[in-house]
Amino acid sequence: MAEWQIGQCKVEVVKGDITEEATEAIVNAANERLIPGGGVDGAIHRKGGPAILEKLRAKYTHCPTGQAVVTRGGNLKAKYIIHAVGPIYKDGKSGEAELLASAYRSALEKALELSLNSISFPALSTGAYGYPLEEASSIALKTVIDFLKEKQAPKLVRFVLFTDDAYEIFVKTLEKFKTELS
Repeated sequence: MAEWQIGQCKVEVVKGDITEEATEAIVNAANERLIPGGGVDGAIHRKGGPAILEKLRAKYTHCPTGQAVVTRGGNLKAKYIIHAVGPIYKDGKSGEAELLASAYRSALEKALELSLNSISFPALSTGAYGYPLEEASSIALKTVIDFLKEKQAPKLVRFVLFTDDAYEIFVKTLEKFKTELS
């Protein structure tokens, strides 16, 4: 595990299964139509149960790329699921970086609206959406660090990475930011 204290807040990078997280909210790598898919999205819906989709359908039919919506956590340990829609990676020159940063910011804003102290993120857009891990980790961590410096909340932001590769890249990126930004 790697971590960095930012004021009263902490950023952690861990290897694990986001569906097992006991933070107050976990972030789902959702799609615009909010239909259960594969990867993180499928795992969250399978483990959380059908109540998640029922709650989504009761309130939402769509979530634009770069935005997020919230439901209860169903059968998960987390009380809430923040469904964030990251961009599909095309060429890196089609606004993907701004949309990815916006998805992270939108999820963090939802956490603040709910007065949450802890949130766990996957590596948004890096699976089926094809975002290169190195670039995505820089955008994710910089967005979170800047947000925490400005808002001083939530108190804990955890990145939960499923693969060794993703974990190692996020740790390396966090260590680079600690050196550059300290």
